[in-house]
Amino acid sequence: MAIITKITTQQKNKDRFNIFMDYGKGEEYAFSVDSDVLIRFHLRKGLEIDDLSIIEIQYQDDIRKAYNLAVNYLARRMRSEKEIRDYLVKKEVEEPAINEVLHKLAAQRYINDEEYAFSYVRTQINTTDKGPDLVRMELKERGISESIIKQSLAQYSNDEQIEKAIKITEKLFKKSTRESGRIVKQKAEQLLVRRGYPYDIIQLALNEADTDKEQDEELDAIRYQGEKVHRKYSKYSGLDYSLKMKQALFRKGFSMELIEKYLEEIENHDGYSS
Repeated sequence: MAIITKITTQQKNKDRFNIFMDYGKGEEYAFSVDSDVLIRFHLRKGLEIDDLSIIEIQYQDDIRKAYNLAVNYLARRMRSEKEIRDYLVKKEVEEPAINEVLHKLAAQRYINDEEYAFSYVRTQINTTDKGPDLVRMELKERGISESIIKQSLAQYSNDEQIEKAIKITEKLFKKSTRESGRIVKQKAEQLLVRRGYPYDIIQLALNEADTDKEQDEELDAIRYQGEKVHRKYSKYSGLDYSLKMKQALFRKGFSMELIEKYLEEIENHDGYSS
């Protein structure tokens, strides 16, 4: 048996206490505890403690320290159970203590994966242009079960998805003035896939979005692309030049009608050969 000889408050943390004990060879520092553990085990000067009790006290203090870490982590924003577990593992907390902390946090409703998922989905809908497939992946990475994910994503209506997908598409078209409408539409489809929109929503958005370029806009685009293509094939002439220009511009999404019009235009332009 060992006897507690002194208890002092830590200078940098007034909620923690240093325990000094005499194991039969004089007073020495033994361990430190949280105020909650100090009270729970009625630690005081003169108290005799056996080795088993010391192990239990230190284990409960480990839980208390882990609990405080988790609460501070939660103070920044809501977290899923997996996020808390991963954080405590990173802080080198032992698994038994982590399990105790998670149980306590759940009992106190500090963590609730269902509430977390519903809040997360609503936040993504209100503040981002992410589609449901991307939100689903993010929730899965945070350890949310498939059944909860499905329930929470029910908030994301088709109308909201279409509206966001249309805005993404129209914004891309406004930025991509130097590319053909067909290429921009392909890029819009790829972008919407990356943002997490399902195929049926993408098709509806592309059909409803204002993506039709005016003839002058498309002509400006082919002139810009044609300049680059011409520099590549300027060493050719006649039919070879015409075929290579047509093939290259067709791959860039321009219609043959517009390509013919452009080639006819540049035939009379100084510095171009045909």
